[in-house]
Amino acid sequence: MASKAMECMNLSEDQIKLLEESFKKDSKHPTGTSLVLIAAECGLTEEETQQWFKLRNAQWREAEGFPAERGSVLD
Repeated sequence: MASKAMECMNLSEDQIKLLEESFKKDSKHPTGTSLVLIAAECGLTEEETQQWFKLRNAQWREAEGFPAERGSVLD
């Protein structure tokens, strides 16, 4: 299910598992403290974590039949 862009991030299976759990359980759009905590737990920078969520959200929107980029349809 991973896109080529996500594969280029070279994340470990454990990092992906933690990120996916956060995506499904907590929030599809973490900000502020949540983003910092997820990044720290995964051993990633905030920017890397934010990029992963951006790519994962695009993947989710496409799977749901929405445009890949956020626009007039909010997820």
